[in-house]
Amino acid sequence: MSHSTSEACRVLVPSGVLGSGCPQAAFDRGLSLKPHVIAVDAGSTDSGPYYLGASVSKMTRKAVKRDLRQLMVGRAQRGVPLLIGSCGTSGTDAGVDWMAEICAEIAAEEGQSVKVALLYSEQEPARLADYLARGAISPLPPAGPLTAERLAQCDHIVALMGYEPFAAAIRNGADIVLAGRTTDTAVLAAVPLMRGLPVGASWHAGKTAECGGICTTQSRNGGVMLSIDAGGFDVEPLAADNSCTPWSVSAHMLYENSDPYELREPGVMLNARDAVYTAIDARSVRVTGSAHVAMPYTQKLEGSGSIGFRTMVFSAISDPKIMANLDLFLQRLHSRLAEGISTVLGYEPGDYDFDIRPYGAGALGQPGETGPRPTPREVGLMALVSAPTQEMANEIAKFSNPLLLHFPLNADDPLPSFAFPFSPAEVELGRLYEFKLQHVVALDDPLELVRTRYFTIDRGERLAVA
Repeated sequence: MSHSTSEACRVLVPSGVLGSGCPQAAFDRGLSLKPHVIAVDAGSTDSGPYYLGASVSKMTRKAVKRDLRQLMVGRAQRGVPLLIGSCGTSGTDAGVDWMAEICAEIAAEEGQSVKVALLYSEQEPARLADYLARGAISPLPPAGPLTAERLAQCDHIVALMGYEPFAAAIRNGADIVLAGRTTDTAVLAAVPLMRGLPVGASWHAGKTAECGGICTTQSRNGGVMLSIDAGGFDVEPLAADNSCTPWSVSAHMLYENSDPYELREPGVMLNARDAVYTAIDARSVRVTGSAHVAMPYTQKLEGSGSIGFRTMVFSAISDPKIMANLDLFLQRLHSRLAEGISTVLGYEPGDYDFDIRPYGAGALGQPGETGPRPTPREVGLMALVSAPTQEMANEIAKFSNPLLLHFPLNADDPLPSFAFPFSPAEVELGRLYEFKLQHVVALDDPLELVRTRYFTIDRGERLAVA
């Protein structure tokens, strides 16, 4: 990377999320570029409120352990810090502890001696209620003002950390930092920022690489290397046969961002309006002109709480008459189900929710979408029943079974036959969760809502916890 200097900070980003994998050849090439830190995100809210509400990982333990082993071995070879944000998908305390257990196992198996920092960002509703009472919690659109009752409805709440807790842990001698919920960019920007490199370039580099190889032309071939210096930053793929282009790099400012030029992080607003993206060669890109504006320090709050239980029934229809009149069929099916659930089971529409999604005919369409669509050859009907208890959801789903198997378009039509793909037809989906918070909390100290613990592993034995 021709623009890098001896003062540059090189950040190896192996993938977009721990558990998704980085080809070993690409990772080894990244190590050969002499990174100053290995950093990766391990979580997201992309998969909905369940993982936060239930405090479980979306990724399998074996996939996470595979990736973490690769990173821990590489970290030991280079003697640099390893930073992981949003452990366990949602960044709850349990997610951090889960990752710590895996880390300890690997250290024992590899004979490593390391100091590990654990950064916890889960919050108790009672503590946040104090901030709420002081007027320190504000809504983000489209959320309304927060109430203490809303806080109490959350099963788990996390506050998205900035870079400062990582910097503090590294200064305290941590070899590995396992963090709770963190902004995707903060874990990547932490070391450049603590080294005093430009704020705008550091955050912009972190934003560019937050999803690993998505800023490259071949997104499944591993992550990227960032090199941040006094004039901007360079980005290149880890894989020798992959490439970054000005288009692939600049486009990532659009990813999960409402403004293509500005990005709000704790205590700062990245301004990329004047950024210039220049191809260094066929593989790498130079970015200059990234700026920033200091902002009041806030952390976003994410909270999820249970709102009942859910059962699914799935059937498939290929009857030509129904396919030609699908909207009318679904209206009549809904009416017939509501009538039966009321008269036979004694439940009124406000007691439960029954949603039928016609996969193959607009199930993924936008609300209020209008206009003609082609007649499908077949449709899968996903019926989702939500109710206060699992027993009630199951009961309503079972009651719907005959109609999801033999419901005609017209009362005098012969009974059609649909198909259930499995037996039993009802599948318990368990607790149903929803996001409860879309708010930020104003803080005086970036470490105010973070709890840090350390432990040392000496060839597998935990020597100390503080």
